[in-house]
Amino acid sequence: MDLGDRAQNLVMPLLAGPLPRRWSHVRAVATKASAIAEVLPEQDRSVLIAAAWLHDIGYAPTLVDTGFHPLDGARWLRSEGFDERVICLVAHHTCALLEAEERGLARELSEEFRQEESATADALWYCDATTGPDGQDFDVLDRLEEIRTRYGPGTLIARFIDRAQPEIIAAVERTTTRLARL
Repeated sequence: MDLGDRAQNLVMPLLAGPLPRRWSHVRAVATKASAIAEVLPEQDRSVLIAAAWLHDIGYAPTLVDTGFHPLDGARWLRSEGFDERVICLVAHHTCALLEAEERGLARELSEEFRQEESATADALWYCDATTGPDGQDFDVLDRLEEIRTRYGPGTLIARFIDRAQPEIIAAVERTTTRLARL
């Protein structure tokens, strides 16, 4: 079984039933990752697809520990012996370190999981930041505004999005540029 199939089989029972809206988002992110994977070298494609399937696994009710889904998901994936690179991509997806700072968890996240700066990380952020909560396609600015609106002004998530917006946009733009070269 390849890495992407293993990831899909692992996440489906944890999200599909208890969190159907989150599952719709995850499925669409993974579908988008499969569609754009050719922007990456061959050896990175399955890593991107697996990370896309698993990026929100930490929302699964049975896995919540700290309440910070990138950290909870990455810790659980590590306990399951999943691929370390995928785990680190999940831990740091879509500017997670800035959200971890807002939550007082930055030290734990950065000490436990290496942050990768690569075309693969950018592609994962692109897929997540251009996919809505129900799996719909979004422009990155519209997606960030949707998140702010859903969580409300002044919330931890809204503050995080305000801080993370330039980095998220930059990752989306880098991936868009890479896709235009195909």
